[in-house]
Amino acid sequence: MSASATQRLGEPDHERAREPRPPGHTHDAFALEVDDLWAGYPGQPPAIEAIDVRVPVGEIVGLVGPNGAGKSTLFKSILGLVEPLRGEVRAFGQPIRDARADVAYMPQIEEVDWDFPVSVNDVVLMGGYRRLLPFAGWSRDDRERATAALEQVRLAEYASRQVGELSGGQRRRVLMARAIARGARLLLLDEPFAGLDAAVQHDLLEILDELVKGGRSVLIATHDLACVASCSDDAICLNKRVIATGPPATVLTEEVLSRTFDRHLLTVGTVNLSLAHDEHLSAD
Repeated sequence: MSASATQRLGEPDHERAREPRPPGHTHDAFALEVDDLWAGYPGQPPAIEAIDVRVPVGEIVGLVGPNGAGKSTLFKSILGLVEPLRGEVRAFGQPIRDARADVAYMPQIEEVDWDFPVSVNDVVLMGGYRRLLPFAGWSRDDRERATAALEQVRLAEYASRQVGELSGGQRRRVLMARAIARGARLLLLDEPFAGLDAAVQHDLLEILDELVKGGRSVLIATHDLACVASCSDDAICLNKRVIATGPPATVLTEEVLSRTFDRHLLTVGTVNLSLAHDEHLSAD
């Protein structure tokens, strides 16, 4: 395999232009800081140990690892759904408990009940539920924010459509609009590209590029190594602990990925890398 991750993973459909980082990042320069985080579930060994993660403001960071590596536990810890056993999580320099409004989560598409009778616009409006007072309706600002979010993901014409009628790519864009309408500056995306063809992935990546250029930051949990290589500013390889972190070209090597996935990697053509066992490709 060559030293270049993009060469090793094939010519990407979407290549981000990466700007050099200024030296000496401060807390204000990070959308997310995770320090020595240990977390898990009652009666079980820790699911993640000694996790150190940084997501700079205005960047996309790709998080990769096998099933059971702790990606979901890390997301839940960031969101406050799992209480850390030890360690610290900060968003934009504040303890995560004080920065909840700045963080939005986009779940895996399978976690959403798409048969629920609700319109696209209503789903996006739900992104601002924290601002909704008891027994109060959506304000004009809420509705304008939802409309602007749908325009940003190019779904304004579908606002009144029942959300279950949309395609897989459109459903992901609805979830992205919901996160945008929330006003969050840090987006946590769980497997946003799973099952999508190259053209739809490209559309989503263009939207993400627009978001980061506007100052938002993105942490993506994905098994799409080619996407991480071509569209991320940094990559994090996780298997209970952080195996490696840094620019994709230096992190997505055969040695690191083999350690991350506990298996030898096989080269499949020139397009991507596939693990020896398909179960590693299931969502965390």
